[in-house]
Amino acid sequence: MTHTTITDLRYKEIINLQNGNRLGFVYDAEITMPEGQVTALIVPGPARFFGLFGRGEDMVIPWEKISKIGADIILVEIDGEPRRHAKAKKGRFF
Repeated sequence: MTHTTITDLRYKEIINLQNGNRLGFVYDAEITMPEGQVTALIVPGPARFFGLFGRGEDMVIPWEKISKIGADIILVEIDGEPRRHAKAKKGRFF
């Protein structure tokens, strides 16, 4: 049995087996409390206009959609578009 940490997951790219699309690298995870169970992985949304205008909504990959976690990649099976998740807005003054 091998163990993987959330930090280790951040260096793995997610690839959708349904269409071969590269979804990006793990950015964050959703975890239930107090159990500490990972329920989803979060991938940053696509860059807007060469990254000058920030990024789109994050993609949420449910844990049950993960087929395999390898040394370098995570294979998922998602039909259609992954669920989107709006980023929490931090207190900005402009």
